[in-house]
Amino acid sequence: MSNIAFVAAIAVLMGLGLIRLRQPPLVGFILAGIALGPTGFGVITSSENVNLLAEMGVLILLFFIGMELSLRAFVLTLRQAVLVASGQIIAALLVAILIGQWLGFVFTESIILGFIIALSSTVVAMKMLDDMGVLRGAEGRIAVGVLIAQDLAVVPMLILVTSFGGGELDIVATSVRVTAAVLILAGLLWWLGKRGKLRVPFTEQIENNVEILALGSLAFCFSAAALSGVAGLSPVYGAFVAGILIGNSTLRSRIIPVIEPIQSVLLVVFFLSIGLLIDLQFIWTNLWLVIAACIIVVTAKSALNIALLRLTGSDQQTALVAGLSMAQIGEFSFVLAAAGLSAAALSGDAYRMAIAVTAISLLVSPVWTNLMRRVERVASEGLTTYRAALLEAYAAEIGEVQRGRQAIDRSIFYGRVRYRAARLALYHRRAVRAARAGEQTDKEPSSAETDRTGGSSGPSDTNSNGHKT
Repeated sequence: MSNIAFVAAIAVLMGLGLIRLRQPPLVGFILAGIALGPTGFGVITSSENVNLLAEMGVLILLFFIGMELSLRAFVLTLRQAVLVASGQIIAALLVAILIGQWLGFVFTESIILGFIIALSSTVVAMKMLDDMGVLRGAEGRIAVGVLIAQDLAVVPMLILVTSFGGGELDIVATSVRVTAAVLILAGLLWWLGKRGKLRVPFTEQIENNVEILALGSLAFCFSAAALSGVAGLSPVYGAFVAGILIGNSTLRSRIIPVIEPIQSVLLVVFFLSIGLLIDLQFIWTNLWLVIAACIIVVTAKSALNIALLRLTGSDQQTALVAGLSMAQIGEFSFVLAAAGLSAAALSGDAYRMAIAVTAISLLVSPVWTNLMRRVERVASEGLTTYRAALLEAYAAEIGEVQRGRQAIDRSIFYGRVRYRAARLALYHRRAVRAARAGEQTDKEPSSAETDRTGGSSGPSDTNSNGHKT
């Protein structure tokens, strides 16, 4: 229990510190996971339970997205979302194959790395869009559509990655699963669009019972995810479908405020789990390679996302915000990397590199998005140089740093003044003691001389014969 309390306290402190620096708190949660993980201070040595809670957090996030999803807006953005997601996957595969040929990777490793790079994080992107206040705007709608299309693509990706380890690839089964997933979602959207709100049984009895609402909605979410996984589809697909059903029911307004706190807690655990996966020793050994890979991935995905969104009809502002929000590598990339490693289709070094680049891209993505949005905003006001735009964008943070530096300078100055005053006081006390010691020494000889004089002359004299006179 003490470790859990300590981890929670550190996560809160790191989150508050990032808020103070005007950055998203989720970066602080990831840093807390790095610091407390096996390669950090070792407070958390096993991440199995943490990863389980993190997976639950992802399922609840997709469940929550489904509940808040506007069917009309989702249908309107579906075509663009599929086109953008397809373009992302194709471009990522081409780049990964070229890099794999250059670095000497096996072809199957290049394919897996392409899948890993293509995916974006639903958790991080949704959280950033919500913090920006655009989750329910045009930027949020198109980003959610693209992210859901990516999540649906995870199903065939996992089947392909598993087959690379030596198993036979069943193209017919893969096609059937993907087609079934698309048809189920399309049929559900069409059916819900034709009718009104779904009426949940016993609505009057449970609508004011918080415990039953929380437990029942979580059970429905996890049951749908389990059924989806057993059917060979992604569990997040089932959680998303369950969210759509609840979102179009009469209990939607009651369930959302009950589920939201649970979702927030589990998402913090998810961000902590990302930090736990980072191997600091591997990153330090391959520091420059990891940094270069992260820079290339984040910048290339940003440019590609923005270009694809612009080509498919989004305006400049929508393409910028939605594209930057998907610049990181996604949480399902961890699942693909683990599947590739367990199937012996991905080497140990390639796995650690994929995990490191994925985790670091998740770590820097909120900062990157914040930076580019600020630069774009101030650049639109007439600033022509990147340096001027950067200084203007981070004027508040620079002011905070300057005020902090001034406070430190004042503390150092007053510290020096107090130190000098203490030294002067010490020297003064020593001088007083030395003066007193000198006076004591001067008085001691005169007293001795008086004693000698008094000893040689007594009160009575004697004559030469020794008699008293």
